[in-house]
Amino acid sequence: MAHFIYEYSANLPAELLDLQTLMAKMHTTAAETGIFPQSGMRSRAIRCDEFYLADGDPAKGFLNLSMKVGGGRDLATRKECGELLFATLVEHLQPLLDSRPLAISFEMRELHEHVKFNRKSY
Repeated sequence: MAHFIYEYSANLPAELLDLQTLMAKMHTTAAETGIFPQSGMRSRAIRCDEFYLADGDPAKGFLNLSMKVGGGRDLATRKECGELLFATLVEHLQPLLDSRPLAISFEMRELHEHVKFNRKSY
């Protein structure tokens, strides 16, 4: 299981953000680690129309990625994978970083197996 939840400020231009390509890159990077089954990957994005960053300068933007993963992987493995995913994220967003003030954050959260429930038909 790997669920990617993107939150981003509405002032980021869609053509530079290119979320569909970013999501595909992140799924590919996660799959290439051999840790996450592709069938369990999900991505979704939430555009934040209301936001306030730092000093309130409306030119400043953000993208926060929260990743939820199933249990069973040790910290070293999660950290190594997280570093690869963050590098992919930053590489994709580099044109935005070069063109405007932008904050990028990423967090991987492990879900406890005893309180995580899911079901799918594929």
